[in-house]
Amino acid sequence: MLRHTDIASPLDSVITPFAKKLNKPLTKKQITVLQINLGKICNLACRHCHVEASPKRTEEMTPEICQQIIELISKFPQIQVVDLTGGAPEMLYGFQPIVEAARNYGKQVIVRSNLTIYFVDGFTHIPTYCAQNQVRIVASLPCYLSDNVDKMRGHGVYDASIRALQWLNHLGYGQDPNLILDLVYNPQLPITEKFTLTPNQTNLQQDYQKFLQEHFDITFNNLLTITNLPIGRTKLYLEYQQLHKPYLHFLESHFNPSTVEHLMCRDELSIDYLGNVYDCDFNQMENLPSQTHEGETLTVAKLLAAGTLDLIEEVRTANYCYGCTAGCGSSCGGTLI
Repeated sequence: MLRHTDIASPLDSVITPFAKKLNKPLTKKQITVLQINLGKICNLACRHCHVEASPKRTEEMTPEICQQIIELISKFPQIQVVDLTGGAPEMLYGFQPIVEAARNYGKQVIVRSNLTIYFVDGFTHIPTYCAQNQVRIVASLPCYLSDNVDKMRGHGVYDASIRALQWLNHLGYGQDPNLILDLVYNPQLPITEKFTLTPNQTNLQQDYQKFLQEHFDITFNNLLTITNLPIGRTKLYLEYQQLHKPYLHFLESHFNPSTVEHLMCRDELSIDYLGNVYDCDFNQMENLPSQTHEGETLTVAKLLAAGTLDLIEEVRTANYCYGCTAGCGSSCGGTLI
């Protein structure tokens, strides 16, 4: 008998547990995506960061775990995508070895970039390196207007991001079909209970493209709209503003069952810098590890020893999962439906 494995607390006790809302277990499909968090060191400390990354953090991957992940990539042809995140993944140990191993085995590689890292000493080679390895860049630009970006990510981040996007365009990103450049929109953090879902992704993409082309001659491939989940710094902010519980209610009230089939947690494994395995990046940040049917937590080493990626039957859920299933849905790949 499969177990529903929601996490509950007194704060959200009146929220319908996500597993109960589903009425059936949220099961895994065959694993095709590895999302790997290389650590929490970053040159920025964004207000909405669910990882709570910053220049003051010290956590990053060890050579041992890096080698295990490379072995995982080489051993399982079913892996189609290797998705690197952080922190600023470009700053962290394992970035280049994993990129090169994944590309050598024909995997699509995604790097989730804050763009400003390109102007930090020691990392100015990154745009050219990514182009040479045909890395898909998914870049954070939570608005196409400067004030909103700088409020969320820090003074001067917008201008640096624009220069970085122009640099990537010069290398062929957004134009060469092998050099994909996607942007990520995140909503502003709410200041009242007048919450809104992310705007229509197609329409907002057109607005981004028109503004960035007209003002900066920038082109890109896709806009991904991602809901702010109430975890990490977003959760701390909501709690400080006494908006956490109302925000959860808002997300639950917009639950869309049509999104469930497409949830990213169903065909991916999220791996942290210590080699622990989770169903998604959000569970990773909330320390909710994946479990087998017998309740055993997993590591990369255990997957290698078992000779399979498909040891997990049921995704572990919590009430923040309503953020991925509200409205048109939300994932690291943008809108779900």
